Amino acid sequence: MSNPYLLLWLEGPLQAWGHDSRFGRRDTLAFPTKSGVLGLLCCALGAGGEQRERLAQLADLDLQLIAYTPQDAKGAASPRQPLLRDFHMVGSGYDDADPWQNLLIPKTNEGKKPVGGGTKMTYRYYLQDTTFAVALQVPAEDAETYACALQDPVWDLYLGRKTCVPTELIYQGVYPDSAAALAAADKLAAAKSKVANYLVQQGEHDGEVLTLNDVPLQFGTDKRYRDRRVTVLPMPEPGE
Repeated sequence: MSNPYLLLWLEGPLQAWGHDSRFGRRDTLAFPTKSGVLGLLCCALGAGGEQRERLAQLADLDLQLIAYTPQDAKGAASPRQPLLRDFHMVGSGYDDADPWQNLLIPKTNEGKKPVGGGTKMTYRYYLQDTTFAVALQVPAEDAETYACALQDPVWDLYLGRKTCVPTELIYQGVYPDSAAALAAADKLAAAKSKVANYLVQQGEHDGEVLTLNDVPLQFGTDKRYRDRRVTVLPMPEPGE
C-alpha cells in the first residue's frame, strides 16, 4: 500500500513560520516549513522530546502546499499583505531578587547580567490573511493515528507560534495521493472565496528553487535539521 496524504488546512489571521531567525529578530518564511508542520503533528500526538525515530520516518516523505489569498472583485487572488511587524519587551518588570523571576531575565552566555540591563526589545514578523493547504505524506501504518490525533489533539495546535491561533479545523481528511488532497483543498477554498496564489512542491521543478534548512532530525533542547530543496510555482490566473 502506498503512503497516503493528510490534508491540513492552515487558516488564521496571523501565521509565522520561522526558518532563519535570531533572538532579537524573529522572521517568517512566506509559507509553512516542514519542521513547523511536523512540529504541529507532534503537538497533536503529545509527542515531546527528541522524536528522532518518528522524524526519520517522515523526513523524506513528500510535502506540497498551496497558498490561498482572499478573492478580489475580479475573482483573482488579492495581493499578499505585507508582513506585520510586532515587538516584545523581554525581561521587563522582573525582580532579580526573586529566584523565580530572575530566571526570566535575559542573561549573557556566562549567566551574568548583560551590559545595559536585562530588558531587551525583540522584533517579530507575521504573515497576514494567507491560508495554506498542506498535503503531507505519512507512513500508511500511521495515517489513522495521525488523523485521530489532529482531530483530538493532546496539546494546543497553532500556526507556527503560540500567538497564531487557527480559525478553521486543521484536519481535512486522508487521501491516496497529493493530487486528490489538493483537489479537495481547492473545493474548500472555493467555498471560502479564496484563490490559489502559488504552489510549493518538494524537490526541484520548473520554477523558483529554494534551499531550506527545515527538515528536522531531532527536536528537544538540541534541535538538528538538514536541507531540503523546494520549488515555488505561481498559479495561473482565472481563465488562463
